[in-house]
Amino acid sequence: MAKRDFYEVLGVAKNASDDDIKKAYRKLAMKFHPDRNQGDAAKDAEAKFKEVKEAYEMLSDSDKRAAYDQYGHAGVDPNMRGGPGGAEGFGGFGEAFGDIFGDIFGGGGRGGRSGRQVFRGNDLSYAMEVTLEEAANGKDAQLRIPSWEECDTCSGSGAKPGTSAKTCSTCHGQGQVQMRQGFFSVQQTCPHCRGTGKIIPDPCGTCHGQGKLKKQKTLEVKIPAGIDDGMRIRSAGNGEPGTNGGPAGDLYIEIRLKKHDIFERDGDDLHCAVPISFTKAALGGEIEVPTLGGKAAIDIPEGTQTGKQFRLRGKGIKGVRGSYPGDLYCHITVETPVKLTEHQKKLLKEFDESLKKGGAKHQPSEGSWTDKLKGFFGA
Repeated sequence: MAKRDFYEVLGVAKNASDDDIKKAYRKLAMKFHPDRNQGDAAKDAEAKFKEVKEAYEMLSDSDKRAAYDQYGHAGVDPNMRGGPGGAEGFGGFGEAFGDIFGDIFGGGGRGGRSGRQVFRGNDLSYAMEVTLEEAANGKDAQLRIPSWEECDTCSGSGAKPGTSAKTCSTCHGQGQVQMRQGFFSVQQTCPHCRGTGKIIPDPCGTCHGQGKLKKQKTLEVKIPAGIDDGMRIRSAGNGEPGTNGGPAGDLYIEIRLKKHDIFERDGDDLHCAVPISFTKAALGGEIEVPTLGGKAAIDIPEGTQTGKQFRLRGKGIKGVRGSYPGDLYCHITVETPVKLTEHQKKLLKEFDESLKKGGAKHQPSEGSWTDKLKGFFGA
């Protein structure tokens, strides 16, 4: 089957510029690329992709194009003319295909032929300890974080005063080099200048060629009310600076909640242990308990046991995303008296005898426990 005219394949006129030919090729190559065509259309797309590739290979090379314009397909047939082959024959094609390869697969062609490669700065993290009260109410905090400032000695050039940076001879200032294998062209960061596009023969003695110096700056941070342990606050643009004018990274402030003397936090709820005396537990009465907003009163009923829980609605914390504050749970612990005097011991013994005379009604849990033991041991 006779080959179609290369200009017809690309859809351009015979007097089309090199840029027009490249644009036409990029558009068609992306349209017919095998990875973009699946199923029944894959075979036809692959054939068209090869046809477009061959057309661009010939028309992107000035010598081959001139031969084609004069002799047609015979002028570029290596079997008839002994024309150029190998890697050189794919010069312009390989370069353009490398760009398209990056467009299709998200490769690193950005900033390649048009300029130095740009890199975003790294993110930074900072652990901040806050008290329970600060987490509940929020606060304005100040952080000392690392930052970069332009070097005054070299005015940011990185070169020793009186000297200047030179264009990298490896990548010619592009910051990238192309590695070719067959007709594939893959762009990589220049290993000589590390993507900057410039070489500094005499680095500045102050910044050692960086053009910037590491400093400390104070950052104002607002800690929102209700924030909890492990949550992060993002401060955009306060991470490490980018390379070659790239955007700075972000600063992530991770909250660490300090241990509280009284309360334990569970989401938006608070828990606290409330010790009461043996007498108070037996006779009952009113006691005061702490909350983050002040004091609150609890009525202790007669005969309260250790582990009894009292719930104070709305006395917890209103979370960052919560509509209502949580609750406060007070867990009662009955405190056993210690360091008794002889007189107190005597009184307790008399009191214990009086309880025994009253039977199990004064100590129902103990009586039930005794019965269970008897059943267990088969007594």
